Amino acid sequence: MNGADICSTSFTMGEFFLTAHAQFVATERNIKLSWIEAVLTQPDVTETDPKDQELIHSLGKISENDGRVLRVIHSRTQPMRVVTVYFDRSMRGKP
Repeated sequence: MNGADICSTSFTMGEFFLTAHAQFVATERNIKLSWIEAVLTQPDVTETDPKDQELIHSLGKISENDGRVLRVIHSRTQPMRVVTVYFDRSMRGKP
């Protein structure tokens, strides 16, 4: 998949947009857009991606989902480009 494919299938919402991959995994994993937005606007923890300094990992507990920690990986640029999202099992009981 090339960059044009990602842009043409991206979903834009407010100050961020989801790549085609992020849209797919969010749907597959039953991750609500409101949860992604909540983590992006008020993360509990942020980390720089260890392999790509242009990416940030924003993490936040989702009380509606048993307090599981949602990890949202996105660009530093505005609007934020969300690359992927998932519930991070390694963060259970953290932030």
